[in-house]
Amino acid sequence: MDSTISDIRKYIVTAALVISNIIIFLLVDFSGGSEDTVHMLKCGAAYTPYILENGEWYRLVTSMFLHFGINHLLNNMVVLAVLGERLEALMNRVCYVAVYFIAGIGGNLLSMYLERQSGHYAVSAGASGAVFGMMGAMLLILLRNRGRVLDLSLKRMLIMVGFSVYLGIVDSGVDNAAHIGGLVCGFLASAILYRPGRKYGQT
Repeated sequence: MDSTISDIRKYIVTAALVISNIIIFLLVDFSGGSEDTVHMLKCGAAYTPYILENGEWYRLVTSMFLHFGINHLLNNMVVLAVLGERLEALMNRVCYVAVYFIAGIGGNLLSMYLERQSGHYAVSAGASGAVFGMMGAMLLILLRNRGRVLDLSLKRMLIMVGFSVYLGIVDSGVDNAAHIGGLVCGFLASAILYRPGRKYGQT
Protein backbone atom coordinates (compact mmCIF):
# COMPACT_ATOMS: atom_id res chain seq x y z
CA MET A 1 0.00 0.00 0.00
CA ASP A 2 2.78 2.44 0.97
CA SER A 3 4.62 1.56 -2.25
CA THR A 4 1.52 2.32 -4.33
CA ILE A 5 1.01 5.69 -2.65
CA SER A 6 4.69 6.48 -3.17
CA ASP A 7 4.44 5.65 -6.89
CA ILE A 8 1.37 7.87 -7.27
CA ARG A 9 3.15 10.77 -5.57
CA LYS A 10 6.22 10.25 -7.73
CA TYR A 11 4.17 10.38 -10.92
CA ILE A 12 1.42 12.67 -9.65
CA VAL A 13 0.87 14.52 -12.94
CA THR A 14 0.53 11.36 -15.01
CA ALA A 15 -1.78 9.84 -12.41
CA ALA A 16 -3.90 13.02 -12.35
CA LEU A 17 -4.22 13.04 -16.15
CA VAL A 18 -5.19 9.36 -16.32
CA ILE A 19 -7.68 9.65 -13.44
CA SER A 20 -9.22 12.83 -14.91
CA ASN A 21 -9.75 11.14 -18.27
CA ILE A 22 -11.35 8.10 -16.63
CA ILE A 23 -13.67 10.14 -14.40
CA ILE A 24 -14.79 12.36 -17.28
CA PHE A 25 -15.36 9.28 -19.46
CA LEU A 26 -17.59 7.70 -16.81
CA LEU A 27 -19.58 10.91 -16.32
CA VAL A 28 -20.12 11.29 -20.06
CA ASP A 29 -20.93 7.61 -20.60
CA PHE A 30 -23.48 7.42 -17.80
CA SER A 31 -25.09 10.78 -18.61
CA GLY A 32 -25.87 10.03 -22.24
CA GLY A 33 -23.33 7.71 -23.84
CA SER A 34 -19.73 8.22 -24.86
CA GLU A 35 -20.46 6.92 -28.36
CA ASP A 36 -23.41 9.24 -28.94
CA THR A 37 -22.10 11.99 -31.24
CA VAL A 38 -24.75 14.54 -30.22
CA HIS A 39 -24.08 13.98 -26.54
CA MET A 40 -20.32 14.19 -27.09
CA LEU A 41 -20.83 17.54 -28.81
CA LYS A 42 -22.79 18.77 -25.81
CA CYS A 43 -19.93 17.63 -23.56
CA GLY A 44 -17.28 19.54 -25.51
CA ALA A 45 -16.05 17.40 -28.41
CA ALA A 46 -14.24 19.27 -31.19
CA TYR A 47 -16.21 20.32 -34.26
CA THR A 48 -14.63 22.85 -36.61
CA PRO A 49 -17.79 24.82 -37.52
CA TYR A 50 -18.66 25.29 -33.84
CA ILE A 51 -15.12 26.41 -33.04
CA LEU A 52 -14.68 28.85 -35.94
CA GLU A 53 -18.22 30.09 -36.45
CA ASN A 54 -19.44 30.12 -32.85
CA GLY A 55 -16.11 30.96 -31.24
CA GLU A 56 -16.17 27.84 -29.04
CA TRP A 57 -12.39 27.63 -28.75
CA TYR A 58 -12.63 25.83 -25.41
CA ARG A 59 -13.37 22.68 -27.43
CA LEU A 60 -9.69 22.49 -28.39
CA VAL A 61 -9.04 21.61 -24.74
CA THR A 62 -12.22 19.87 -23.58
CA SER A 63 -12.09 17.43 -26.49
CA MET A 64 -8.74 16.18 -25.16
CA PHE A 65 -10.55 14.63 -22.17
CA LEU A 66 -13.37 12.94 -24.09
CA HIS A 67 -13.31 9.49 -25.67
CA PHE A 68 -15.61 7.56 -27.99
CA GLY A 69 -16.14 4.31 -26.09
CA ILE A 70 -14.11 2.28 -23.62
CA ASN A 71 -11.61 0.94 -26.17
CA HIS A 72 -10.71 4.46 -27.30
CA LEU A 73 -10.15 5.45 -23.68
CA LEU A 74 -8.09 2.39 -22.76
CA ASN A 75 -5.83 2.64 -25.82
CA ASN A 76 -4.91 6.22 -24.98
CA MET A 77 -4.60 5.70 -21.22
CA VAL A 78 -2.23 2.74 -21.54
CA VAL A 79 0.20 4.76 -23.67
CA LEU A 80 -0.27 7.82 -21.45
CA ALA A 81 0.59 5.82 -18.34
CA VAL A 82 3.60 4.07 -19.88
CA LEU A 83 5.19 7.11 -21.51
CA GLY A 84 3.90 9.61 -18.99
CA GLU A 85 5.69 8.18 -15.99
CA ARG A 86 8.96 8.14 -17.94
CA LEU A 87 8.59 11.71 -19.15
CA GLU A 88 7.63 12.87 -15.68
CA ALA A 89 10.85 11.33 -14.38
CA LEU A 90 12.87 13.24 -16.99
CA MET A 91 11.18 16.63 -17.23
CA ASN A 92 10.23 19.40 -14.87
CA ARG A 93 6.55 18.86 -14.08
CA VAL A 94 5.50 22.27 -15.36
CA CYS A 95 7.28 21.59 -18.67
CA TYR A 96 5.70 18.15 -18.85
CA VAL A 97 2.19 19.58 -18.48
CA ALA A 98 3.00 22.33 -21.00
CA VAL A 99 4.18 19.78 -23.57
CA TYR A 100 1.04 17.69 -23.03
CA PHE A 101 -1.37 20.57 -23.64
CA ILE A 102 0.65 22.21 -26.42
CA ALA A 103 0.69 18.90 -28.30
CA GLY A 104 -3.01 18.23 -27.74
CA ILE A 105 -4.10 21.71 -28.79
CA GLY A 106 -1.61 21.79 -31.67
CA GLY A 107 -2.93 18.50 -33.00
CA ASN A 108 -6.49 19.81 -32.83
CA LEU A 109 -5.51 23.02 -34.63
CA LEU A 110 -3.88 21.11 -37.50
CA SER A 111 -6.91 18.86 -37.77
CA MET A 112 -9.19 21.90 -37.81
CA TYR A 113 -7.07 23.63 -40.47
CA LEU A 114 -7.08 20.61 -42.79
CA GLU A 115 -10.82 20.13 -42.34
CA ARG A 116 -11.35 23.77 -43.24
CA GLN A 117 -9.30 23.30 -46.39
CA SER A 118 -11.15 20.15 -47.46
CA GLY A 119 -14.63 21.23 -46.40
CA HIS A 120 -15.26 17.87 -44.74
CA TYR A 121 -16.00 18.09 -41.02
CA ALA A 122 -16.19 15.44 -38.31
CA VAL A 123 -16.80 15.44 -34.58
CA SER A 124 -13.54 14.48 -32.90
CA ALA A 125 -12.33 13.80 -29.38
CA GLY A 126 -9.59 12.00 -27.53
CA ALA A 127 -6.23 12.44 -25.84
CA SER A 128 -4.45 11.02 -28.91
CA GLY A 129 -2.89 14.32 -30.00
CA ALA A 130 -1.41 14.85 -26.55
CA VAL A 131 -0.29 11.21 -26.35
CA PHE A 132 1.44 11.47 -29.71
CA GLY A 133 3.00 14.66 -28.39
CA MET A 134 4.52 12.63 -25.58
CA MET A 135 5.98 10.29 -28.19
CA GLY A 136 7.47 13.32 -29.93
CA ALA A 137 8.85 14.57 -26.64
CA MET A 138 10.44 11.20 -25.91
CA LEU A 139 12.01 11.13 -29.37
CA LEU A 140 13.60 14.51 -28.69
CA ILE A 141 14.89 13.39 -25.30
CA LEU A 142 16.33 10.19 -26.77
CA LEU A 143 18.09 12.15 -29.51
CA ARG A 144 19.64 14.42 -26.89
CA ASN A 145 20.73 11.45 -24.81
CA ARG A 146 22.52 9.48 -27.54
CA GLY A 147 19.60 7.21 -28.30
CA ARG A 148 18.94 5.72 -24.87
CA VAL A 149 17.29 6.86 -21.64
CA LEU A 150 15.85 4.82 -18.79
CA ASP A 151 14.57 1.57 -20.38
CA LEU A 152 13.86 3.11 -23.79
CA SER A 153 15.99 3.23 -26.93
CA LEU A 154 15.60 5.43 -29.99
CA LYS A 155 15.02 2.36 -32.17
CA ARG A 156 12.28 1.07 -29.90
CA MET A 157 10.62 4.49 -29.80
CA LEU A 158 10.72 4.89 -33.59
CA ILE A 159 9.07 1.48 -33.98
CA MET A 160 6.35 2.51 -31.52
CA VAL A 161 5.71 5.79 -33.35
CA GLY A 162 5.74 4.14 -36.77
CA PHE A 163 3.35 1.40 -35.67
CA SER A 164 0.98 3.95 -34.08
CA VAL A 165 0.95 6.12 -37.21
CA TYR A 166 0.36 3.05 -39.39
CA LEU A 167 -2.62 1.94 -37.28
CA GLY A 168 -4.09 5.42 -37.67
CA ILE A 169 -3.70 5.34 -41.45
CA VAL A 170 -5.42 1.97 -41.89
CA ASP A 171 -8.30 2.96 -39.59
CA SER A 172 -10.63 5.36 -41.41
CA GLY A 173 -12.17 6.57 -38.14
CA VAL A 174 -8.92 7.99 -36.77
CA ASP A 175 -7.99 11.69 -36.85
CA ASN A 176 -4.49 11.30 -38.28
CA ALA A 177 -3.99 15.05 -38.55
CA ALA A 178 -4.36 15.39 -34.78
CA HIS A 179 -1.87 12.54 -34.30
CA ILE A 180 0.77 13.99 -36.62
CA GLY A 181 0.17 17.52 -35.34
CA GLY A 182 0.52 16.34 -31.75
CA LEU A 183 3.70 14.41 -32.55
CA VAL A 184 5.36 17.42 -34.19
CA CYS A 185 4.19 19.90 -31.54
CA GLY A 186 5.38 17.61 -28.74
CA PHE A 187 8.80 17.31 -30.37
CA LEU A 188 9.14 21.05 -30.93
CA ALA A 189 7.82 22.01 -27.50
CA SER A 190 10.29 19.64 -25.86
CA ALA A 191 13.12 21.06 -27.96
CA ILE A 192 12.39 24.39 -26.28
CA LEU A 193 11.45 23.27 -22.78
CA TYR A 194 13.51 20.14 -22.06
CA ARG A 195 16.72 20.62 -20.12
CA PRO A 196 18.83 17.46 -19.59
CA GLY A 197 19.45 16.67 -15.95
CA ARG A 198 16.49 18.65 -14.61
CA LYS A 199 14.01 16.12 -13.30
CA TYR A 200 10.67 16.68 -11.60
CA GLY A 201 10.86 18.57 -8.34
CA GLN A 202 14.03 20.37 -9.39
CA THR A 203 14.24 24.05 -10.22
